Amino acid sequence: MKYINNRPWILAVAVAVAVVLWMLSGHSPSSTPVESSTTEAQAPGKRPTVLVRKQTAEPVTRFVVLNGRTAPARVVELNAETQGRVEQIGAARGDQVKVGTMIVRLDGRDRQSRLDEARATVTQRELEYEARQALKQESYISDSQLAEGLAQLEAARAELKRAELDLTNMIIRAPFDGALHDRIVEIGDYLTAGDPVATFVENQTLIVTGGVSENDIGAIETGMKGQATLVTGQEVTGAVRYVAPVAEDTTRTFTVELEVPNPDGKLPAGVTAEMRLPVETVNAHKISPALLTLDDQGNLGIKTVDASGTVIFNHADISTSSSDGVWILGLPEQASIIVQGQGFVKPGEFVDAVLDGQETAVAAEYAQ
Repeated sequence: MKYINNRPWILAVAVAVAVVLWMLSGHSPSSTPVESSTTEAQAPGKRPTVLVRKQTAEPVTRFVVLNGRTAPARVVELNAETQGRVEQIGAARGDQVKVGTMIVRLDGRDRQSRLDEARATVTQRELEYEARQALKQESYISDSQLAEGLAQLEAARAELKRAELDLTNMIIRAPFDGALHDRIVEIGDYLTAGDPVATFVENQTLIVTGGVSENDIGAIETGMKGQATLVTGQEVTGAVRYVAPVAEDTTRTFTVELEVPNPDGKLPAGVTAEMRLPVETVNAHKISPALLTLDDQGNLGIKTVDASGTVIFNHADISTSSSDGVWILGLPEQASIIVQGQGFVKPGEFVDAVLDGQETAVAAEYAQ
């Protein structure tokens, strides 16, 4: 000991050698318990427990949803076709009227007298022409004189037609069933041919117009049925009457028009509407949006358990949605969807799956 006390480096070397030999032996008091706990965690009965619901995919119709607005099927501007002063108003703004209903009537002036004169002239020219035909048979007049008589007769008939049209054009009528949107003139206003009188709309049929994206345009065709929900809450059904062949330059969307019947004129034009066009029927699972989760890359999806008890993350391809759930694609026809505990397990992890309704204690465990 005296020899060692005089040489302390010998003791240090001995301690270092002992530590190295102990490390090389691979003996660790904690190694055996760690391996044991890992094995127990993966053994059946020791895995995390989740609550699952088994369900079968159901056929569901996928819709293309467009935001748009309603508009009358036709909008026309009524113009005066002759001159005169407004003498009578037949319809007020907003009135629903039938085709042929008087909107405005102009004063008659001497139109009836000119019509009577034109009729008398036609009668005269007809008699003269008949006389010339008789004289021609007797060779008393030439062919040119007979042709002159025919020309005079046709001129008289044309003048009669103009007088009849002028008298008819005194009354400006509704061109079809619809509504008087606006009237520009009042009694006493003087109009000349071409002056605007009123704006008339066909609201017995409405058009819901929206823009469909480049990805969905291939599924839309004329004649297909569709639905629309107006901002007023009214729901209507119609058929696609027009699909634009060229996309808009700014939005890169294609204009689609849905024709909707409106016989009583109760549906308003010019309001916001949501158009829904059915494009295909697919098999999908209906789930609560609360079951959707994110993976490590930020992708939206849902977790299921396969037959071996492995957690699988499925990307959520949402087909359609409603007020009580969403329909997602991509799951097997028969799927075990994790409805409780999905936030505590990771994809690839083994779990014990308990069917929903079989063990209420599982729900209580995650509620705490």
